[in-house]
Amino acid sequence: MFIFEIMISLLLVGAVLSLWAERVGVPYPALLALAGAGLALIPGMPDVALDPELALALFVAPVLLDAAFDASPRDLKHNLAPVISLALGAVAISTAAVALIAHWLMPQMGWAAAIALGAIVSPPDASAATAVLRRLGLPHRLTVILEGESLFNDASALLIYRFAVVAALTGEFSGWSVVPMLIVTAGGSVAAGILLARFYLKFIARVHHVSISIMLQFISTFAVWILADRVGLSAIIAVVCYAMTLARMAPAESDARQRIVSYAVWEVVVFVLNVLAFVLVGLQLRGIVSRLEPGQWPAYIAFSAAVCAAVILTRIAWWMSHSTISRWRIKRSGKPLQRGALRPTTGNALIISWCGMRGIVTLAAALALPGNFPFRDLIVLCAFCVVLATLVGQGLTLRWLVSRIDIPDDGMVEREIGLARAETARVALRNLEDAGSSPTSGLRREYKARLNSGEQQSTGTQPEDSPTVATLQRRMVEAQRQVLIDMRARDEIGDAAFQSAQEELDLLELTADPRVRLS
Repeated sequence: MFIFEIMISLLLVGAVLSLWAERVGVPYPALLALAGAGLALIPGMPDVALDPELALALFVAPVLLDAAFDASPRDLKHNLAPVISLALGAVAISTAAVALIAHWLMPQMGWAAAIALGAIVSPPDASAATAVLRRLGLPHRLTVILEGESLFNDASALLIYRFAVVAALTGEFSGWSVVPMLIVTAGGSVAAGILLARFYLKFIARVHHVSISIMLQFISTFAVWILADRVGLSAIIAVVCYAMTLARMAPAESDARQRIVSYAVWEVVVFVLNVLAFVLVGLQLRGIVSRLEPGQWPAYIAFSAAVCAAVILTRIAWWMSHSTISRWRIKRSGKPLQRGALRPTTGNALIISWCGMRGIVTLAAALALPGNFPFRDLIVLCAFCVVLATLVGQGLTLRWLVSRIDIPDDGMVEREIGLARAETARVALRNLEDAGSSPTSGLRREYKARLNSGEQQSTGTQPEDSPTVATLQRRMVEAQRQVLIDMRARDEIGDAAFQSAQEELDLLELTADPRVRLS
């Protein structure tokens, strides 16, 4: 009961910190990291041990699916070279640098454990960075690169992690078998993710109950992870491919109400998992702190500081070098960039280099280490120090860095939203052409206004001083909601009617977009 009370209290603390972080413009995981560090210093906190096999599945699978579902294959394809450079090259160089430093500072750790540590701290989590960048109006292509990196660097880092953990525990490692195994694992994981998504969509098409549908979404996510892991495939790659396949095919299989509820539930779950990850690491750190001898602290602190420096500096060195070479190649060839690709500049490179915040994947991988793993306490402590240093040090200064670099928004998303509005309005008007009944005249006026505003938005010519449709629609919704509340207060309607009418008003409010303006 004590642990449950702690969890509930810390979820409340996490919610308050998230609200405060949004107000001051910092990523909320940075404040969660500080809260987790503070939790480790509170006397009387229990030392909670989590099943290693449960840690990755519980924390990584839903978070990864949520991120992969929103990923755009088109945008990733246009920026494939930088994504691969970060997801493979940066992860490999970071893992190698951390392993070399760890083995040099503590030779008794062994190469396998040092490589496992490097794989744990090498994959950045883009959610903290993009939470800040989206509010600052930076180019969409820049956030595409960061989000694409966070999808695929987890796969590369955790594959290395998997082999290193097995080698450290068994003492057996065959270098000749790694490459063929990686190829088979990657290919099989992609195929499994796609096939399982298609099977799930055929099954879920018969389920129309919203609550059961959402429950099955979570069950299927964990099932894909567990199944891929049990047969020796990469659970990360399988879940990513599963989510991206669902994102392409699911819209035709679900209705608006399911989507609205589903998005809300997933957002809450991802937030709760982030809070719980920091809480559990904080509770484990409490046990580590109590087990450390006073004479061990200087060595552990110096070790963690060296690993933090290696993680941050290797990313900066790698990406600044990549950007410099890319600019040289573009200048030398004289060829225009592919449409949708991010133009490499010094400003872009500085921002991407500084967006190396570690997060839930690093914490989950550290928690997933078996209890008998060599130097487990040191690795868990070091992983948390890297998360804390990057989230606080880089997360709190990212906004300041962006303000010093003038990178205007490319307006790509805004134009495409306007284009989508215009095209959907045209289709609606064509469907109304042959209808002569009086109700269609109002619909025609509504869709003509939507078509006009969409065309203006797609070309960037809409007047800035015109009142927004969203403003007027929200005003009308608020008036209707107040009337509804008054009717219930006067007992003119019951709660069932009130809730049904309120749901309709909520849907109207959700469709109000502040970017649509009256013509």
